Amino acid sequence: MEPLSAHGLPRLSWIDTLYSNFNYNTDGYEGDAAEDGKSQDGSETMPYIDESPTMSPQLCTPRGPDGVSPTPPEGLLPGGDTEKGLEMKKLVLSGFLASEEIYINQLEALLLPMRPLKATATTSQPVLTIQQVETIFYKIQDIFEIHKEFYDALLPNIQQWDEKVTVGHLFQKLASQLGVYKAFVDNYKVALETAEKCSQANIQFQKISENLKVKGPKDSKDCSTTVTMEALLYKPIDRVTRSTLVLHDLLKHTPKDHPDYPLLQDALRISQNFLSSINEEIDPRRTAVTTPKGEARQLVKDGFLVELSESSRKLRHVFIFTDLLLCAKMKKTSAGRHQQYECKWYIPLADLTFQTLDETDSPHIQVLPEHEIEEMKIKISVLKNEIQKEKKAPKGQSRVERLRKKMNEQESWLLLQSPTIPFSINNNHGKSYLFLLSSDYERSEWRESIQKLQRRDLQACVLSSVELQVLTSSCFKLRTVHNIPVTSNKDDEETPGLYGFLHVIVRSAKGFNESANLYCTLEVDSFGYFVSKAKTRVFRDTTEPQWNEEFEIELEGSQYLRILCYEKCYDKSQLNKDDNEIVDKIMGKGQVQLDPQTVQSKNWHMDVIEMNGIKVEFSMKFTSRDLSLKRTPSKKQSGVFGVKINVVTKRERSKVPYIVRQCIEEVEKRGIDEVGIYRISGVATDIQALKTAFDTNTKDILMMLSDMDINAIAGTLKLYFRELPEPLLTDHLYPSFMAGIALSDPAAKENCMMHHLRHLPEPNLITFLTLLEHLKRVAEKEPVNKMSLHNLATVFGPTLLRPSESETTKGQHITSASDIWSHDVMAQVQVLLYYLQHPPISLAELKRNTLYFSTDG
Repeated sequence: MEPLSAHGLPRLSWIDTLYSNFNYNTDGYEGDAAEDGKSQDGSETMPYIDESPTMSPQLCTPRGPDGVSPTPPEGLLPGGDTEKGLEMKKLVLSGFLASEEIYINQLEALLLPMRPLKATATTSQPVLTIQQVETIFYKIQDIFEIHKEFYDALLPNIQQWDEKVTVGHLFQKLASQLGVYKAFVDNYKVALETAEKCSQANIQFQKISENLKVKGPKDSKDCSTTVTMEALLYKPIDRVTRSTLVLHDLLKHTPKDHPDYPLLQDALRISQNFLSSINEEIDPRRTAVTTPKGEARQLVKDGFLVELSESSRKLRHVFIFTDLLLCAKMKKTSAGRHQQYECKWYIPLADLTFQTLDETDSPHIQVLPEHEIEEMKIKISVLKNEIQKEKKAPKGQSRVERLRKKMNEQESWLLLQSPTIPFSINNNHGKSYLFLLSSDYERSEWRESIQKLQRRDLQACVLSSVELQVLTSSCFKLRTVHNIPVTSNKDDEETPGLYGFLHVIVRSAKGFNESANLYCTLEVDSFGYFVSKAKTRVFRDTTEPQWNEEFEIELEGSQYLRILCYEKCYDKSQLNKDDNEIVDKIMGKGQVQLDPQTVQSKNWHMDVIEMNGIKVEFSMKFTSRDLSLKRTPSKKQSGVFGVKINVVTKRERSKVPYIVRQCIEEVEKRGIDEVGIYRISGVATDIQALKTAFDTNTKDILMMLSDMDINAIAGTLKLYFRELPEPLLTDHLYPSFMAGIALSDPAAKENCMMHHLRHLPEPNLITFLTLLEHLKRVAEKEPVNKMSLHNLATVFGPTLLRPSESETTKGQHITSASDIWSHDVMAQVQVLLYYLQHPPISLAELKRNTLYFSTDG
């Protein structure tokens, strides 16, 4: 006799654990019964299942001293209310009836090909032999008839429900026919193996077995769904314990003096005895839910990763169990809502090793130009705003759905294309697999989860097709990450994240055991993935680094800030890795949620991230985008920051401000090869020091420039343009630039855009043309610095064309900071990009021509 589960059921190895995993929904992995604790009529199922996010849920009803608990404890009816108890009984029955209809439809879908296959078996061109048909579809007809009869008898009782209705005799009869299931279970393994062999030998049967159509419930608008024969053959196994679980709930809500009570008790006794009797035969497939050492297999971590397979990117759902890693593909049926998983491959953790890519064996990782990624972000932002506007329109709902679908497609594309950091694993038999991640943080998390499990005494395992089917099916209920991380999967009520600028001071760190060369990087989430935004300098040979460096980080709907602490690698033999392979060692990592209430105060918010015994102290404050976009007219006459450009050039007797010329010269001297120049944030304290030096005309400016980190110099130039009282391309001409870039005809656009340039004040025009030629020279080094013309236009466009608040909102209904950001930013980027892509623009030529020249002909 097998030991009993906590629910009074026999401990049924893989079936028992599977059903505890599946909550009340034993049809769970296709989502076609009572999912997530609700029956199909929307009622709550009974809360006897304890689901932990990292473990297989366990049945948890207490059993009596004899180990069997068909009789529930006294007082389980809420408040002793018989009427309420009977109502609960009806809800339990309604949920079971709904799942029974689905089960009958599944059996019917199996029977549909059985009849023609049997008919052709006696012809000259049989698809299968009679023996093969009878083996594969053994007892399916009998099981179908039993459940059809049960359903037809139960349905009118639910429809005409009152306290006198009895259903115990129906469950007693159903339990008495469980012998048919005994025969099915005995034959199941042979049936599955026969179906697999026939599929391999006969292409016609393969097509049939992969495309069986299951009807949706009568009251549902869902059309039929496509399911494999293998999945449907598993359904009767899936159903074995369902009635037993339901009987527990029915007894719980049936008064002892009700005629149903003894009948339900008898049905439960028969069911439990049946489950005990088949336990021995199911036991050989035990490893499907237990490790080779006999321990319960539990889910430790799961999530969506991008796999590079045959040079193409595929979205996978990856599951780490206590003894293996399983890579699955989420399949959707034609109805679009029901989901299931298909296993692509798995590796026992005992056989899994990590592979560091080098130039000799790493596959080429195709990386899209960054401007394509940026363009897609802007398109998604525009769609978000359109959706918000349509929601308020009287008849906008149908358009909202179309826009949501389009946004989902674009976000899914972004999710696939943005990751570039390789995470390579392989098994001891030489097979390798490559994932691409957007952050070293994720790679470290996945690696650590696996390594922690590998410290145990693991044994390799090989899963049969049946075991793999069971495990893959259980993934649907066990998963902790339910949705692909795109906005379209979020509820409208969820926080949209922060738009604006996050100021972060990375102060110090403690907790290092040995002296090391240490630095930190900062990441924030953007459009479903994380982006590295800033990096401190390396603090050498210390156990207590004191960085005290401030950064300004742009947020695009961000909700989290991550800090990663690294030990710098100076070993040159280790540096010849793939471009995307980070060789520096992660000493610790941590993440904080950007709570709008906390960070939006005007004061700095102090915080500490604890990471593997290391504590990093930092401060942060946030400026929303609508506040950062506001410009107040400056009366300042001294210095250069915040002073009108014509005042500065007149004072300096120059055509281009000294600060612009010096920053450009220094960047071209030693920063033009710097990866992410103008995109990576400089240290804010360095930028402030340079700002003060330029404002006070310090004699040591040239010395400071030559010693200063190049990203700080690039940041100083950007800050100068951002703090101009009026943008370089002026408020007055802003609407004209917006109208010009929107023209479709190339000749009209050319004349218009050059005409607008002519109308700029001379200091603005000459400074703009100087900056334009500099940015073109930077973009020439794109293969090295990764900064294309589009990247540079994205960085500088909103700064050079940043309109005043009145221009931003003129004729528009702006509802949020994200509206302000996305509404005009695409056009601002396109204006600057137009001039960057244009052949060199001569100042003399511009002055000679009122209308520039036509591109016709």
